[in-house]
Amino acid sequence: MAYNHGVRVQENPTALVAPIEGTAGLQVIIGVAPVNLAEDPYNATNTPKLAYSFAEASAAVGYCDDFENYSMCESIDATFRVLNVGPIVLINVLDPKTHRKALEETTVQVEDGTATVPVFGILADTLTVSGDSGELTADTDYVVTFDDDGYAVISLVDPEGITELTVNGYVIDPSQITYNDIIGGYNVSTGEEKGLEVIRQVFPKLQLTPGLIVCPKWSANANVAAAIAAKCTGINGVFSCEAITDLDSSENGATKYTDVNEVKQATGLVSEHLAAVWPCVKVGEKIYHGSAIMAALTAYTDANNDDVPNLSPSNKVVGITGICLEDGTEVILDEEQANTVNSYGIMTFNNFSGWASWGNNTVAYPSTTDPKDRWFCCRRFFSWWGNSFILTYHQKVDNPADYRLIESIIDAENIKGNAYVAQGKCAGAYMEYRASDNPVTEVMAGKMQFYTHLAPYTPAEDILNVLEFDPDLLEAAFTGGES
Repeated sequence: MAYNHGVRVQENPTALVAPIEGTAGLQVIIGVAPVNLAEDPYNATNTPKLAYSFAEASAAVGYCDDFENYSMCESIDATFRVLNVGPIVLINVLDPKTHRKALEETTVQVEDGTATVPVFGILADTLTVSGDSGELTADTDYVVTFDDDGYAVISLVDPEGITELTVNGYVIDPSQITYNDIIGGYNVSTGEEKGLEVIRQVFPKLQLTPGLIVCPKWSANANVAAAIAAKCTGINGVFSCEAITDLDSSENGATKYTDVNEVKQATGLVSEHLAAVWPCVKVGEKIYHGSAIMAALTAYTDANNDDVPNLSPSNKVVGITGICLEDGTEVILDEEQANTVNSYGIMTFNNFSGWASWGNNTVAYPSTTDPKDRWFCCRRFFSWWGNSFILTYHQKVDNPADYRLIESIIDAENIKGNAYVAQGKCAGAYMEYRASDNPVTEVMAGKMQFYTHLAPYTPAEDILNVLEFDPDLLEAAFTGGES
């Protein structure tokens, strides 16, 4: 221990601001991650990983800024760096045991006892390293770590006389991932679930209900979007949620705002549980698919609203610097054009007095005008209320079906509803137990039915002020009001 005499100071690294936490808009993100950078690469595939911070997400599935190949990193970055909200659930589909390829034999120079392999995606445990005197032994002659850019760094224990290394092994290969990997499935013989099927595991493993399903880039595909829509209801047999998807803005999709409706119809987006976003967005030089930013913004809005999803995520300031197509081509929308996009049931972004999200409709609009299914915030409020009811009263299942049980549920729900009305979270919410819905034969069969009236506020999407020239005011100005 050093001997100190005098006055000293020590500087610590700046602490990161803790993310705001909320679970009403819990994002369940499906995509491709650089799992070779994860703490446990071979336990990071097709299993839900919960992350409350950027560091936890990086440790769980890995992280890099190569959004084109590793779509999951878009949402990680958008959630924790752009909006700073959490937690999220990550479901990576890249399997390092199968989605990989051989590393071409590479020779690297040793400087100061270390050598960096200039190839991304290296699986550290597959490396074979040779020096001038033959093959070296991992963890005895050298150790492998990764630098900030995700490249493997070989550090020699005894670098004396070694000037270069020959490296072989395997690297992960995201180009092998297809839409089928994202959609996933269930293996009858092994019971293994993959891709979107893994959403079923979120509640049993983590005791959290999905709020938003997000799949940047891949959700622009019609088959993936349809599979996501199917996963929004009947989760674990009882829960429901919403999803935010992308409308294709590649060269094969909508490259201008007038293409949006045609592309939407071709994709077959009709589910009231889906919202779709067009086009992509930029934050500096980074390009994100619109769903990654919009989902993170929705979760952020909820977290700042007592974790209640009654507010629309539309017209909320978001820290982007522009919008663009998937290839980075700039898109310039004015409000009139953005409104046209909204009229097709698609969300976008508007630069009026700073960039903000823009759009309230689910993709079910204009096919449906039912406020429960048309407005994204109303649809989410209904799903959230239903999930909350299930979670709250599951403990009362199998209790005696007597009036004490009925009154306890009705009283608790009406107290909750009155509280939310008083807070301005909804216009009204109350429950009743109707005898007509509960005949003796149903009660004897162990069934009980309640009826809840819900009225979340719809968004004030169109505010009109009628201006009229009033000659009487002009006359009064000249006459002083005298007749």
